[in-house]
Amino acid sequence: MPVLDVPFDLMEVKLAAPLIRPGTVAKADVVARLCASPAPFAAVVAPAGYGKTTLLARWAEADPRPFAWVALDGRDDDAVLFLRYIAAAIHSVHRLPPSVFDALSGSTGQIWPRRVPALGRALAELERPLVLVLDDLHAVANPSCLDVLGALFEYVPAGSQIAVASREEPALPLARWRAQGWALEIGVADLRLDEQEAGALLEAAGVELDAGELSDLTARAEGWPAGLYLAALSLQAGAPSSASATGFRGDDRYVSDYFRLELLSRLPAAEATFLKYTSVLDHLCGGLCDAVLQTTRSARTLETLERTNCFVVPLDRRAWWYRYHHLFAELLRTELERSEPHMVPELNARAMAWCIANDLTEAAVVYGHAAGETDTVAGLLEGVMLPLYFDGRLETAEEWFGWFGEEELGRHPSLAVYGAWIRVLTGRPEDAERLLALAQAATPTGPLADGSATIEPWIATLRAHMMWNGVGRALADADLALDRLPPGSWWIAGALRMRGVANGLLGAPDRELDDLNASIAASQALGARGDDVPVAHALIALRAAKHGAWGMAAERARAAQAIVDEKGLGDYAGTAIVHAATARVALHEARRDEARAALARAHRLRPMLDYGMPWMAVEVGLELTRAHLALADASAARTILAETERVLELRPDLGSLVDEARELHERVAATSGSAGAWAMSLTAAELRLLPYLATHLTFPQIATRLFITRNTVKSEAVAIYRKLGAASRSEAIERAVEAGLLESSIYPPRAEITLEV
Repeated sequence: MPVLDVPFDLMEVKLAAPLIRPGTVAKADVVARLCASPAPFAAVVAPAGYGKTTLLARWAEADPRPFAWVALDGRDDDAVLFLRYIAAAIHSVHRLPPSVFDALSGSTGQIWPRRVPALGRALAELERPLVLVLDDLHAVANPSCLDVLGALFEYVPAGSQIAVASREEPALPLARWRAQGWALEIGVADLRLDEQEAGALLEAAGVELDAGELSDLTARAEGWPAGLYLAALSLQAGAPSSASATGFRGDDRYVSDYFRLELLSRLPAAEATFLKYTSVLDHLCGGLCDAVLQTTRSARTLETLERTNCFVVPLDRRAWWYRYHHLFAELLRTELERSEPHMVPELNARAMAWCIANDLTEAAVVYGHAAGETDTVAGLLEGVMLPLYFDGRLETAEEWFGWFGEEELGRHPSLAVYGAWIRVLTGRPEDAERLLALAQAATPTGPLADGSATIEPWIATLRAHMMWNGVGRALADADLALDRLPPGSWWIAGALRMRGVANGLLGAPDRELDDLNASIAASQALGARGDDVPVAHALIALRAAKHGAWGMAAERARAAQAIVDEKGLGDYAGTAIVHAATARVALHEARRDEARAALARAHRLRPMLDYGMPWMAVEVGLELTRAHLALADASAARTILAETERVLELRPDLGSLVDEARELHERVAATSGSAGAWAMSLTAAELRLLPYLATHLTFPQIATRLFITRNTVKSEAVAIYRKLGAASRSEAIERAVEAGLLESSIYPPRAEITLEV
């Protein structure tokens, strides 16, 4: 089965177990312990150079189960990308259902309601056991990645295991796992080489020492495999055996000096330069090294090094991509920064240029940042920010955007607009307003990526969506944008939609319909990836329903829902209005169960709707209020309308929506019914918390993730239990699943979560 038979752009070399090099020490006793252990989690934790990866590769060779392997690095510090690599690794040995990859697609940042449960269920339902290896877990510093790993562990079926290699103990609930007997831990004491093993390693490297020298070197290195191999390399390079046997110490303070004096100084100058200069690269191939060194024949040099130096690691069987052993790379970079610091940015700039020329944009961004090429990186990000958002990799987009201060954003106002747009879509309106103000104050620039002469129509389009100063100004902004955007601009569909919405709110329904239809046509012509088309269809459906044209309402609502389902857009914030339109038509057609299911999908998205796009938040809020009134769910109607009215307090000039809210307020006030007695009466804040209750995270940990206090988590959790009629976290999750507010089977089988007080 092809390793990358998945709908994501992943690096194949990171999904293969490393080749076991001749001369490595087997540590057969430790491998036997790993093979025999029934614990569902194994952690190999030790500093760099202790053979963690080699040990796991030996285990994979000895164990009859298939091993799914992910070699992690700093670029995987994004929970969505992290999950995709895990899914791809599992898929390479056990085919996963398409629903898993559907859940891992799309732009939604909602890890817990959909992404983790989908992969977790697939893991729990594997027909045959496997071992999932996450190598170099320490490279992933993002707490959300460790959170999802801790959650996935709860789904590991009997006979399967998750194994990690890390330089430090990962921030996972290891104390609970130890107490349950669920964790096998391998450490430095297990990985140190004794004299016999050290002698075997040196002999395989072509080095022979007498018994006294071997004993002394092993003691000084404290059994550290990498240190012993460094000594072997220095002996190969011509160091006298007495120097290598006595000059090395197993203390980090001495390693760099030893490396420089006993190894690099004895290598041919060309080889030492090759190693130092290419140490800036995460992965190496002939062409990239040629570009960095401004030379030729690097591919042959890499092949030679791979044969003579076990610290040069091949990443594929085609002898195309390589990497340095992490410790070796760190020592090389340390020496480069010590001896030739002026070369570091230059070498990274050369790597950036090669990556740009070879369409490796994301790698170019990373190298460009290391090179200090701020303007070039900004230009690259202008082309990838929205694709990253639509690909669901919001954490990566946010990290890269965070590299730029106000001065840089002032020079690149299009980047500021993209940042503002993403913040509007993810419920951070204050940040969006600040970034848009930066873009407005920026010095005018030349033609932009879509051919716009200035940034002004981009800003106007976003202002129209945000309706800062009311619906009249939004209409003017949309007109300005459409007047100045060039043909084919990706902003046109949004500007048309907002002109239509504004016209509708100002009492011009015919113009609204024309603009919404034009928005659909523009989006389809551009092959847009977002939710423009289904949202426009849903708006037309709701307008048709309002005027009693139920045939058109049903046709457009079904068209909108079909696109959302087909393209996996159900978790986009904007598609809440699609679910609302589906519910409206279903209620008219007396399909109450279908209406409730659509309402539940809309409720999941309520935490993402706020005054950043007030017209959308209010439109959805009013539709949900009407639907719950029709279903005699008075408590839900009250909760939703109250939140909708708070948006109107912040953005009061929303045309006809104000009158609709006033009319609904009177209807709700005249409706009798118990308060807070049903799942759909959860507030947006409670809905935001709900998925976290299905995880292993404690209340304090949840508070940290949501940037709220522990007391707030507790009070919201108690409210959730009360509204769902539950006495514990597990029971609350079961009730939420029944109501459609969480994915089916989101609650992991291994977890034992009870009410926290």
